[in-house]
Amino acid sequence: MKSEFLNILQSRSFFHQATDLEALDDLMATQKVTGYIGFDASADSLHIGSLLQIMMLRWLQQTGHRPVVLLGGATSKVGDPSFKDTARQLLDDATIQANIAGIRKSFMPFLDMDQALLVNNDDWLGNLNYMAFLRDYGRHFSVNRMLSFDSVKLRIDREHSLSFLEFNYMILQGYDFLELFRNHGCILQMGGSDQWGNIVNGIELTRRVVGKQVFGLTSPLITTASGVKMGKTVNGAVWLNADRLSAYDYWQFWRNTEDADVGRYLRLFTELPLGEIARLEALQGAEINEAKKVLADHTTALAHGKDCLTDIHHTVASLFEHQSNGTLDGLPCFEIAADEIARGISVVDLLCQSGLTASKGEARRLIQGSGARINDSLVTDEGQMVTPDIIQGDQIKLSAGKKRHIVVRVVGKWLL
Repeated sequence: MKSEFLNILQSRSFFHQATDLEALDDLMATQKVTGYIGFDASADSLHIGSLLQIMMLRWLQQTGHRPVVLLGGATSKVGDPSFKDTARQLLDDATIQANIAGIRKSFMPFLDMDQALLVNNDDWLGNLNYMAFLRDYGRHFSVNRMLSFDSVKLRIDREHSLSFLEFNYMILQGYDFLELFRNHGCILQMGGSDQWGNIVNGIELTRRVVGKQVFGLTSPLITTASGVKMGKTVNGAVWLNADRLSAYDYWQFWRNTEDADVGRYLRLFTELPLGEIARLEALQGAEINEAKKVLADHTTALAHGKDCLTDIHHTVASLFEHQSNGTLDGLPCFEIAADEIARGISVVDLLCQSGLTASKGEARRLIQGSGARINDSLVTDEGQMVTPDIIQGDQIKLSAGKKRHIVVRVVGKWLL
């Protein structure tokens, strides 16, 4: 590749496919390009399922181009049906606005927001005249072609209902590209490989309406070495915002990366030089844990800032390396009322309420497998109760396995 940006995408394994790659490369090698990625406002924070796309925008900005973050204030009212078996839950306006406010914070550590552009497609989709829109733009979309896209065919082949509301999503996303080209000179849309059909629609619409060439580029779907979709954990999504997931838990997620994934994740989710990454991924045996710590440090510093690493390292040292001067500061916290303990609560219930297990059955299996501990003491009885005498100060350390811990803080007054 002639352009620095596309060279980075290829060398660091971001690249899946593109439209007219040679022309895009020539353009990006000679001038500043504006490119965008869209994010639906389905939650009040993004999670690491969106991190690959965020890093693509970051590299776009760092190589001298202009990133545009498109927030789907309007399309979130529909929900992207791509490769989904069922319709997404419809969100009301108040929820979408609250989600957009939270999602803005997800980008702040990664992009220079003074230079990046953040837009909301509700600004142009929210007040469309339906008849005028159909007349001016609907005629440019072939239903036959739309039905041929894998994202639609999969739903139909499985005989799962696809509503007309959802079917319109790809038309609206195609119109987004045209609108961003007109108003901001945006000539590149990026996204995950599942967005290929939607991206192509926008490219064709722009060519038909204004006679201009724009480009599309997708990244691969990221799965772990064991075949699981990245970011899917027992405890749910790995959120980017600190108010949804602590920096410590975020660090621990990356620290627990499978051995076979370390090199790939270092290329995608850090900015370490490729030579250093090659050295780290070549480590064998117990030494690979050092590479995992480097991965955890660099990913966490990007999302939460370098300052949090000191506390995280201190907590890890106290928990796993048995340093005597450690504390429980930095561990995730769960609060429980003192009177609830006084009335009687079992270890099984506490494991569930704290979020360490998803169900009582999972909690019992954890105990049966010698994986549950209270204050580092093994829990052997499924019927064990949490009693006031095991509380140290106002807290209890609750553990599931060797790497997942939570501080249970007792609040309020004891009932007499």
